Amino acid sequence: MLRDPLPTPRSLGPNDPVSASRRTWLGGVAALALLPSGARAQGTKTPPPSAPPSAPAPATDGPARTLSAAPNTLRLKPEPAVPTPVWSFDGKAPPPVVRVRRGETARLKVENRTDKPLSLHWHGVRNQNPMDGVGGVTQAPIAPGTEFTYAFVPPDAGTFLIRPLVVGGSSEPSGRGLAGALVVEETTPPAVDQDLTLLMQDWRLDDADALLPFGQRAFAASSGRLGSLVTLNGVPVPAPITARPGSRLRLRLGNVCNARATRIRFDGVKVYVLAVDGQPTDTFEPLRATLPFPPGTRYDLMLDMPTEAGTTGAITALIGNGIALATLGLTAEAAAPPRPPITKIGDNPLLPAEVKLQNAVRRDITLTGGARIDKDKPASEPSYTGDPTRIWAVNGAPGTAGMAPLFSVKRGQVVVLAIRNETAFPQSLHLHGHAFRLLHPLDDGWEPYWLDTFQLLEGRTARIAFKADNPGRWLISATVLERFDTGLWTLFEVT
Repeated sequence: MLRDPLPTPRSLGPNDPVSASRRTWLGGVAALALLPSGARAQGTKTPPPSAPPSAPAPATDGPARTLSAAPNTLRLKPEPAVPTPVWSFDGKAPPPVVRVRRGETARLKVENRTDKPLSLHWHGVRNQNPMDGVGGVTQAPIAPGTEFTYAFVPPDAGTFLIRPLVVGGSSEPSGRGLAGALVVEETTPPAVDQDLTLLMQDWRLDDADALLPFGQRAFAASSGRLGSLVTLNGVPVPAPITARPGSRLRLRLGNVCNARATRIRFDGVKVYVLAVDGQPTDTFEPLRATLPFPPGTRYDLMLDMPTEAGTTGAITALIGNGIALATLGLTAEAAAPPRPPITKIGDNPLLPAEVKLQNAVRRDITLTGGARIDKDKPASEPSYTGDPTRIWAVNGAPGTAGMAPLFSVKRGQVVVLAIRNETAFPQSLHLHGHAFRLLHPLDDGWEPYWLDTFQLLEGRTARIAFKADNPGRWLISATVLERFDTGLWTLFEVT
């Protein structure tokens, strides 16, 4: 079980190692070395699917669950520190976890009781375009004092995120605390003793323990709004997790920070990755027991707790000297009976077994803008003096409401994007409405997991491939929300 006492929080300095650091990321242009090199898959060797894809049949609509976004307070530090004014859903500190079964309709009525426009993006869901939740593109933002009902059938089982996403206005609702998870359960989920969703957030506080003002150009033009205090499910870290000896846990990890990218390490326990960004993969142990964790990323993990009394473990974010996000401890119960070995949770038959690149539509995408670092003074702070609303650009143009698609393709066409990062910072990017393969440099294969979010190092180019099988206008967007708000996104159209 996940307990929620209030431990003494670990505060971060404003300049603790962050996503801008080259040293934070290892393993290639896209910072996604999850597997030992011998375990990498070649796309040309993927076996054919055992059955043709079929979408889930819509279930009978039930009543909508209400998510009421409103001002609240949250005690982020022990007394005598005062509670911090935040925004939350339904008056509760932990971000909500919405659970549906694959094939069921997710119906959520969002009430906006804040003073800013709002819309909710279902990050990673290959959604119907009007339900993607991008205010100013796929819907009109939900004005203060009004409501909007999202209703859609998620095609895939998996772990997805709920993130505010409004053109020009995403950072503040997220930085004030609005976030959550959507868990779509498999028709036959694997047997576990606990299924826990763990969402990492951070908060940028001032000396009075209030949230630092929003809209600061220095943040938007560089690494984004990096928090000074980390929470897990609304609780200052480390959050304690206790379980019966020998019990099997499924952990669903998600990064809903505004900007903080890190790596996470698993200490004292052996974990297996079941799914990346919600999509199942062949089960594997993370390379060096660590995983890259930029904003928007999700992992489904499984582990068996130790049986020896007194054994402990931890999930650690590699920030500074390391910050424990959660501790893993044993109860005094007798050990659980042994379970069969951990195995994969199955394939997703709705995704192609092979992405055929021969006749793909190929487009080049270049990311520019942001602060620059003086090469003669590498220790100096990055500087930016341009338009504060148009800091970033994709192929020379900042993302704006009403913009024309960067390109258009017919439904069913394979698309290969060569994305070049010419900024001074790593960039975390999200492909809306689709899942993609990260290609090897020579287009001779791909990494053996599907993604919808990845981080591209500065000065590098990565190629991604996907089947454009979802009609509508879809974004390619920064997951660092201050960058999204100031132009780092574009869109394409599937007809």
